[in-house]
Amino acid sequence: MKKFNPKLIMIDVDGTLVDSVPDLAYCVDELMVTMGREKWGEAKVRHWVGNGVPKLVERTLTGELEGTANQAEYDKAYPIFLDLYANNTSARSSLYDGVREGLDYLQAQGYILGCVTNKAEQFTLPILKDLGIFDEFGLVISGDTLAKKKPDPLPLFHAAKFFGIDPKDSMMLGDSISDVKASRAAGFDIICVSYGYNHGNDIRDAKPDLVIDSMADLKQYL
Repeated sequence: MKKFNPKLIMIDVDGTLVDSVPDLAYCVDELMVTMGREKWGEAKVRHWVGNGVPKLVERTLTGELEGTANQAEYDKAYPIFLDLYANNTSARSSLYDGVREGLDYLQAQGYILGCVTNKAEQFTLPILKDLGIFDEFGLVISGDTLAKKKPDPLPLFHAAKFFGIDPKDSMMLGDSISDVKASRAAGFDIICVSYGYNHGNDIRDAKPDLVIDSMADLKQYL
């Protein structure tokens, strides 16, 4: 069994710590109603999340993972979605099973913890605070904190520099191919959870260093 010995662990939010789809799906469907169109439903939205709100709105309008929305329609829809999500950031969202136990273990073992997400700061900070985990992290890097976001390695390089820790002594915990790509490019180890949002694809296909079913399993591998 491979054992990891990082000093720094950066953790993703949506699909790793938090199941945020119930709130996002509610906002997507309310946006569709406002636009006079049919609701998509939660199952569809689960395939679309993970790349930030602008991309989610585009997918909502086109019904496709890589579609291009009509600019005028997008310009109308985007602020409506922002308003909806500002009022529904954590109304239906929850921590995944094992997250609280996993965070408690990491804290008890003295790991330096940070949070890195593609979600904008205006939504990231409230959801972490509302779900009672904001104080776990010495650094929170949101999708609009830096010039680039995952899968670019910049957020991970920034975190390593911030804490003064070599990337080779650092690890990312995530759920998507964006997390794997960012980690590989930054020289971080990468563990992924099996239950997250990866556009319907098995995260094992992205070849992270390890896949776990719960954050509570981390104690077996660290």
